[in-house]
Amino acid sequence: MHIEPGVVDAAKMTLAYGTAAGAVTYAAKETFSDLRATGVMSYAARSAIAALGVFLFFEVLPHFPVGISEVHFILGSTLFLILGAAPAAFGLAAGLLIQGAFFAPSDMPMYFVNVTTLLVPLFALHALARRIIPAGTAYVDLKYSQALALSTAYQGGVVAWVAFWVFYGQGFGAETMASVLTFGGAYMLVVLIEPLADLAILAAAKALRGVDSRGLVTGLVTPRLYNAS
Repeated sequence: MHIEPGVVDAAKMTLAYGTAAGAVTYAAKETFSDLRATGVMSYAARSAIAALGVFLFFEVLPHFPVGISEVHFILGSTLFLILGAAPAAFGLAAGLLIQGAFFAPSDMPMYFVNVTTLLVPLFALHALARRIIPAGTAYVDLKYSQALALSTAYQGGVVAWVAFWVFYGQGFGAETMASVLTFGGAYMLVVLIEPLADLAILAAAKALRGVDSRGLVTGLVTPRLYNAS
């Protein structure tokens, strides 16, 4: 989902600074809530896991250019379900920064654009989860339909933000429209894979619950993974 350098020129980047600042402000609010509920050590561990995961998603998992951007398997809903909203947000921002700073410096001018594209759909996913997952349901007990809804919301949000930035930066020409549609169609194929990844990882987490007698795993995951709210 990387927006390529030049798609949004420097004269229009003020909007990206504003949207990224808004996303970071909301992430800070979620972070304070998480810290109150889980403590510094758990939050720090989950954030580090998320950052490493995002870096691996970008650099190791298959990714390929399509239309005006690249298709990546970001697994945003997986990060949210396993680690929680605040650590997932930190991991997305930090992983993107590490990947750009050390492996793709040409992407850095678009960092705030890409941070917005990753974080805002995550927070929309968080809001949706509150609506469609009953308070008495732990995340390890999700159904496929719920995992699909969360994945669709996240990936759809990413595609929508990519389209917004491209139209904002390049206008509504026929070529731009075709590139956006091509990218969107390819990216939504991720929706076919991510819910399966979510359920597979949730099943593994559910199995670990029965053998984690010392609670070693529970500090590395969001409390909602095993406990109903």
